[in-house]
Formats: sequence, structure tokens, C-alpha cells
Amino acid sequence: MAVAGGTTGRIPLIAGNWKMNLDHLQSIAFVQKLAWTLKDARHDFAKVEVAVFPPFTDLRSVQTLVNADDLPIAFGGQDLSEFDSGAYTGEISGQFLKALDTKYVIIGHSERRQYHGESDEQIAAKLAAAHRNGIVPIVCVGETAADLETHGPSAVPVSQLRVALGGAAKGQEVVVAYEPVWAIGSGQPATSEQAQQVCAALRAVVAEVLDDEAAAATRILYGGSVKAANIAGFMREPDVDGALVGGASLLVDEFSSIVRYQQHLGT
Repeated sequence: MAVAGGTTGRIPLIAGNWKMNLDHLQSIAFVQKLAWTLKDARHDFAKVEVAVFPPFTDLRSVQTLVNADDLPIAFGGQDLSEFDSGAYTGEISGQFLKALDTKYVIIGHSERRQYHGESDEQIAAKLAAAHRNGIVPIVCVGETAADLETHGPSAVPVSQLRVALGGAAKGQEVVVAYEPVWAIGSGQPATSEQAQQVCAALRAVVAEVLDDEAAAATRILYGGSVKAANIAGFMREPDVDGALVGGASLLVDEFSSIVRYQQHLGT
């Protein structure tokens, strides 16, 4: 579980999901520039962790760069299979991700749920596969605008997380990302108060399904139109421990400014 840093003992995590953008050469240039930009700004990676999530075809290039230059940037996969091997054309095994030193993997992103029909049960199986292979899952949950109107602000993500955590291995780290579908790419993020309300409810689910110790240690991220201009507001909330950034993570200066949100907090 995440420890050290801050009054909660949870190290904030700023994660950039590149989605289907940047080829392997572009990824090398991006990670180099990001590392240089943060180094020049004297960013303390022990206080705010930074991770990027390139397309699968970029991972070997990013791994080689990070290892060769000893860069303090984590990286992960955008998805993984619930199976470790076999006749599953186009799927990516957690074993393969682990062999590339990936620390994290995103599971259950709303685009996977929407475009690939992934169920909560399948996401639980993928979470189990991540833990089985020693990878930290970032489990995404969130509601659509219709869900919000019908069920309220936390009912759907709470239900999604409760099922997904059924695949968690005892004592292994999980990161949760609350991504309201209505906010992703819309330019209209949730308010910091809305994010806090749902993240607090999600932390209660972690306590319910796992235990209080896990709930206290689990990092819960907000995602959905996160920018340098609004990140500080989210990070002031007690149950928001970072951000899963989409479009803004493709802009080095913007993403590095999000990472350095503490400057906006006056800390």
C-alpha cells in the first residue's frame, strides 16, 4: 500500500492516460521532455508520483528509456487480459506487462466499458490478473449523465467498485479512479465538492469489502477534464489523492504543471 508523504500517508499520484495517441518514437521524445521539464522545476517525485500510460506498442521504448536514464517516472498498460496466456487474439497478458517492468495497469476505463462491453465481473477478473502478476491495478469507476440523473452521484461507481474489488488479493495495493463519464473530454469537470463526495463513498466501499487499513492506504484519483487550472481544487479535498489525466496528459507543459499542483496550493 502507498505510504509516506502528506498527513494521510498516501503519496499523491498524477497519471497520464495517453489513450490511442503517440507512436513509440513520439513516446520517447515525450517522456524525455517530461523528465527534463520536471527536473528543471525541481519536482520532488517522493512527494508526488508521476506515471504515464502509453499504447502497448510504446511500452518497450518507454521501458528502455526509463531504465537507461534512470528516470523517476512510472509507466503502465492501458488494459490487460483476465487470462495469462492462451488463444486470445489481440489480448495482452499481465505476464507480458510485468516482463516490461510496468508498475500499473488501468482496468475498467469507461471507454472499455462502453466500446468493448466490459462488465463489472470481467473487471474483477482483470483486477485478479493484475494482482496475480504483481501489477498495481488502477480501477476506473464512474457514471454517465443518465446514471447521475437516475441514481444520484455515487450509486453507480459504488456498485461498480464493490464488484471489482471482489477480484482483489488480500494485502495487495489497489488504486481507484473516479471518472464521471459526463465529465471526460467535455471540458466540464465535476466540482471539487462533487469529487470529494464520491471519493469518500468509494473509500467506504474499500473499507467494507477489504478493511479499514486498506481504505486508509488506498489512493483514490479523480479523472475528467483535469487541467492545471483546476487540479489544485481537487487536491485540497481529503479523499482525492491524485488524478487520472486524459487529453491534458498529451501536452508536456500542461501535464507537468498538473504534476506540480502543490505550487498552486502554496505548499
